[in-house]
Amino acid sequence: MSVETQKETLGFQTEVKHLLDLMIHSLYSNKEIFLRELISNASDAIDKLRFEALADDSLYEGDSDLKIKVSVDKDARTITVSDNGIGMTREEVQKHIGTIAKSGTKEFFEKLTGDQAKDSELIGQFGVGFYSAFIVADKVTLITRKAGEKEAVRWESEGKGEYTLESAEKATHGTDVILHLKEGEDEFLDEFRLRSIIKKFSDHISVPIVMDREIPAEKDDEGNETAPARVEEEVVNSASALWTLPKEEISEEEYNEFYKHVGHDFQDPLAYVHSRVEGNVEYTLLLYIPAKAPFDLWDRDAKHGVKLYVKKVFITDDAEKLMPRYLRFVRGVIDTDSLPLNVSREILQQSKQINVIKAGAVKKVLGLLESLVKDEPEKYAQFWEQFGNVMKEGVIEDIKNRERIAKLLRFSSTQSDQPKQDVSLEDYVSRMKEGQDKIYYITADSFAAAKNSPHLEIFRKKGIEVLLLSDKIDEWLVSSLTEFDGKPLQSIAKGELDLDKFESEEEKKQQEEVSKEFESVLKQIKDVLGDKIKDVKVSHRLTDSPACLVTEAHDMSLNMERIMKEAGQNLNMLGIGGTKPILEINPQHEIVTALKEEQDDARFADIVQILFDQAILSEGGQLDDPAAFVHKLNVLLRDLLKK
Repeated sequence: MSVETQKETLGFQTEVKHLLDLMIHSLYSNKEIFLRELISNASDAIDKLRFEALADDSLYEGDSDLKIKVSVDKDARTITVSDNGIGMTREEVQKHIGTIAKSGTKEFFEKLTGDQAKDSELIGQFGVGFYSAFIVADKVTLITRKAGEKEAVRWESEGKGEYTLESAEKATHGTDVILHLKEGEDEFLDEFRLRSIIKKFSDHISVPIVMDREIPAEKDDEGNETAPARVEEEVVNSASALWTLPKEEISEEEYNEFYKHVGHDFQDPLAYVHSRVEGNVEYTLLLYIPAKAPFDLWDRDAKHGVKLYVKKVFITDDAEKLMPRYLRFVRGVIDTDSLPLNVSREILQQSKQINVIKAGAVKKVLGLLESLVKDEPEKYAQFWEQFGNVMKEGVIEDIKNRERIAKLLRFSSTQSDQPKQDVSLEDYVSRMKEGQDKIYYITADSFAAAKNSPHLEIFRKKGIEVLLLSDKIDEWLVSSLTEFDGKPLQSIAKGELDLDKFESEEEKKQQEEVSKEFESVLKQIKDVLGDKIKDVKVSHRLTDSPACLVTEAHDMSLNMERIMKEAGQNLNMLGIGGTKPILEINPQHEIVTALKEEQDDARFADIVQILFDQAILSEGGQLDDPAAFVHKLNVLLRDLLKK
């Protein structure tokens, strides 16, 4: 007997054990969803078989009447959900059921609070699928055979940390999931109850869901049996593709339940758009925006999202063919009659029709978001909180729609000094001071660093609003979004500020005089710092801080340099090299004025080095030699205390 045919007892991945325990307790009050989840999985398996069979009809094995069957055995106290879909191999069973291979798993468990109501929402977001069977069952048996394969496999577990795998016999392709119900779960042995659950949660499934129905014996007027009692399969659901129905025939509840099926989510969607597009390329789309970000949002290999159907036959769920990466959170279906049923993935890659459909779908989603901004701002604020960082990618990736996306962006600013991102670029422009022709911003590695940056001092003094950008993506965003509404975006930490228009002639004259007065000090500072800096200047942007670091207008920002280094990028190998900053000193600050009078060269050098290191720290940077900084600071404090 080969290893493949032997019975194996294997342990669940640690995360699976944790998830099972949480799910059973947190979702128990909504336990009927187990049936929705198992039917949804069965429907996906049938969709996959339909697609594979387009290229190889033999996979049907003579059984192309695809359906899902729900059956009850009251004596054995079991519910069985069967499908004649694609089925699984032994390796696939172990991969999909023994482990959770999801990006964000660690973050998921870190967010759990112990509050069952809140945790149930998180678990629903995570998408438990098959594991929901253990809410009502103390043992689950799965028997499956991959279409086109000979050997079946039997998986069984009591959900307590391990499962068994062994070879099995199965005459048909597909999967049977057998739930051995716990004590006290007899309500699910009632076929009427199961029918009502299917109608409630799965009526929209386009695959027929059948249950056995007992037909009593037929008798004539004299009581003689004319036809024996029999059992017939009865279709329980509507079995029609929801997206093909007219909008006026679909209830809000039906839209929401369909989303939970295609989105594998437990919560209602935030918004949706349902549209029929006619022209040279005709298609119907039903697209949803989730209320919460899925846990694989940052997994760039995740493929699920929008499903493509041709003439109501599932083709692929490789979302990138239908949605750009920055809209990867969108869920739903697109169905077209303009492609051949036997379309291959390679043809999809080159298809002009797919490009037309993708462009149209993107416009529909952006239009939906624009309608939220206009009509339901609270919903849009919720959307931005969940997906704002992803939407920012759109400015970089989608040149054609850059202006539309820019209007959807939200930022923090000095207007409120709060971390909540609720300021649009249109808001900013509407509040610009008379004579202001630039949109000012600062980037930093945290909101606190941005809010407290010394670069803001002159702007706060003059009442000029500045956008506070602290998401990593913001550095790439401002490199792509160079203007809005004809007004250039300007970093307040790069190049000259060009605030002359807000200054009097007297102020300009004073600045020139001060610069001349400090010429010798600037030269001394440059001699001390050497090649650590590009230049030293008298600052016109500081009011309270003694010094700050600035980069040239076309140099890489210090924040971007830090981000790239943290990502493991070797800037020298990339031909970029380290950015040498300009040190600006505040001639009005007591430390700087004292520095001008300092006669001790060693002490002068220490103070300069401390000012430089402080400027690095205020930018959110790290010192090359923190110990030396602390030592110099302690020496100065000691000398100060002696006086």
